[in-house]
Amino acid sequence: MTGNVFSSLKVIDCASWIAGPAAATILSDFGADVIKIEPPGAGDPWRASPPVPGKTTDYWWQLTGRNKRSLAIDLKHAEGLAVLHRLVASADVFITNFPLPVRQRLAISAGDLLAVNPRLIYGSMTAYGEVGEEAARTGFDATAYWARTGLMDMVRATADTEPARSMPGMGDHPTATALFAAIVTALYRRERTGKGGVAQSSLLQNGLWANGCFVQTRLFGENVTHRPPRTKAPNALANHYRCRDGRWFLMALHNEPRQLDGFLRAVGLTSLADDARFATTAARKHNANALTALLEEVFATRDLEEWRRILEAAGVTFGAVYTVNEAGEDPQSRLIGAIVPFQDGAGFTVSSPFHLDGETKAPARRAPAVGQDTEAVLQEAGYAGTEIEHLRALGVLG
Repeated sequence: MTGNVFSSLKVIDCASWIAGPAAATILSDFGADVIKIEPPGAGDPWRASPPVPGKTTDYWWQLTGRNKRSLAIDLKHAEGLAVLHRLVASADVFITNFPLPVRQRLAISAGDLLAVNPRLIYGSMTAYGEVGEEAARTGFDATAYWARTGLMDMVRATADTEPARSMPGMGDHPTATALFAAIVTALYRRERTGKGGVAQSSLLQNGLWANGCFVQTRLFGENVTHRPPRTKAPNALANHYRCRDGRWFLMALHNEPRQLDGFLRAVGLTSLADDARFATTAARKHNANALTALLEEVFATRDLEEWRRILEAAGVTFGAVYTVNEAGEDPQSRLIGAIVPFQDGAGFTVSSPFHLDGETKAPARRAPAVGQDTEAVLQEAGYAGTEIEHLRALGVLG
């Protein structure tokens, strides 16, 4: 990995599930050497989450486990903790999302590890933050990011429909990006001061940030109610519509003075320019329901691909509602490096969501088996073969 921006960075991923480990994955995309700490046996519980009923292929694990080396050690064993402390002594970053009481019990809290290595960046991920009565609570993105922050409530189609479930990792991955940003900021501070320390983020804080527009409205004292259904949207020109073939698209015509005439010509509704109900921006807002109904009739006369060509030619900001299958095959996503191939096996993976000018990301490598790199990592840390066998005999290693 020489030549990547983080090629000299040593990272210990002592986390589980998604939000913490995914921050380490981003570091690995830019060349960091990431050592994944897992309990012997089954390893990280995220490994055992099959995404397709009836299949055991670890598709999801390949996403957050890629580019890492797996070290299987029992941290409940004193000898296992000693191994971790030895690794921490020369590490740059340590990442965990274990509950705070578990960290104290295992002696891997920030205080424990910064005492071993004061230059260490301790990347800490929690569900609800690190102070207050809820600091020790466990949580997943579905509970802390999605449900707790108003997002789950606000995306209902109508106020009467059931709250919508989140997609797996939908809050974890952006939260991981925030933790990555905190870690990199801490590394920058260390470059200036020589000081390590804690870089932390939480699912709750990131969910509030994601729902920031509505939460900010409430913070000014306004009562935030559910958004109206699509047929009663306040702006018919920033709405989604169904085409003749049943496909949906979303358009966002926000610069009406410049775009409206071209849009009306493109959809064959130039007569609306002289209709008093729609002649001005204020009138269109007031009569948005009627305009939505008219546009529904028009868009139902052609298939999605026809409307795609027409609206793009008219300069209308337009987005087809893709299925996940289509998103995974999107040529544009592969062209920009959002989806990249594994260099050491079949298949593709989703890359981290940014690039640096002049920097090439490390080629994606398949996720390791549990403990696949245990011996190599320990040898690099200075353990002799006899010491490794001793640890194995004690049951410390997987």
